[in-house]
Amino acid sequence: MRRAVSPFSIPLRVMGVATALVLLAACAPLGTPAPTPALTDTPIPPTPEWMVYNRDNSGLPSNQLTPALAFDAQGNLWIGTRREGLAKFDGENWTVYNTGNSGLPHDQVVALAFDAQGNLWIGTGGGLAKFDGENWTVYNTDNSGLPHNAVHALAFDAQGNLWIGTGGFFSPGGGGLAKFDGENWTVYNTANSELPHNQILALAIDAQGNLWIGTEIGVAQFDGENWTVYNTGNSGLPHNLVPALAIDAQGNVWMGTDGGLAQFDGENWTVYNTANSGLPHNGLHGERIAIDAQGNLWIETEGGVAQFDGVNWTVYNTDNSGLPDDYVLGLAIDAQGNKWIGTHYGGLAVYRESGVK
Repeated sequence: MRRAVSPFSIPLRVMGVATALVLLAACAPLGTPAPTPALTDTPIPPTPEWMVYNRDNSGLPSNQLTPALAFDAQGNLWIGTRREGLAKFDGENWTVYNTGNSGLPHDQVVALAFDAQGNLWIGTGGGLAKFDGENWTVYNTDNSGLPHNAVHALAFDAQGNLWIGTGGFFSPGGGGLAKFDGENWTVYNTANSELPHNQILALAIDAQGNLWIGTEIGVAQFDGENWTVYNTGNSGLPHNLVPALAIDAQGNVWMGTDGGLAQFDGENWTVYNTANSGLPHNGLHGERIAIDAQGNLWIETEGGVAQFDGVNWTVYNTDNSGLPDDYVLGLAIDAQGNKWIGTHYGGLAVYRESGVK
């Protein structure tokens, strides 16, 4: 039986001050002044909120996104799409760049990185582009030392060198790894180095300046001179396909593979998969694993997004959240801690974990 609710049990902040005054006055003993209620309401805890942007309700040019999501210094979100170019979103307005209205060399945008001067570097299916907000500069196999026009991963080191992983989705052979210092190109491939495969899927740089390279057949660590290769045959790596890399504040290297998530501390390997953890899917195909200000990992999978604090797992998917598609490819975190999530077919979602106050 439903319990009857007395109007006097309703919080003042719900009833309103005027109504509360009348009720309190009616309940007060005769001759006793009614107490004056406080005008400052008790803060209501914020409720987590999801919002979805797609081509039907926003200026997003496509619902098919890629791992390419990045924030600039002004807080604008840049979004790569699978076939419709590059979008910029400032929170209200959308700007779309494609091969028809800009110097973008290809409408498939797979990787994004900002240099120290704020220039945006864009990895596409048709070469590498640099955009300073007005001017475009394009590098390809015809006019530069870029080894392959399919650019899948980008990372800047402490010296300002741009490391470029090529091959990606476009060619079985790939093109290898390139370093560009603004003038000179250096190319590393299976023929001239110990790189295990020419198809480069992910890049990350640790605090010591070592470059970590995810490939189709394992992970390579390169210190500028020496190579160390980890694969399923010589390490605890659970799968040789490694499309995602991240390095946490403690120096652990996190590797997203086609066989689950691996953590490597330089000596020991720990593997998380659907059989031994809360990971929702073993296929981790985003370019990066995001790490928030609290040190939590946010992991893009084919079964939704997983948050891992080192002990506990929280999974967000289409059944229990506002996520529009379980196949998640990209995730970026803004200055307020909001998670922006790019999906394969469902557009862009933002998860405001702290809610909207």
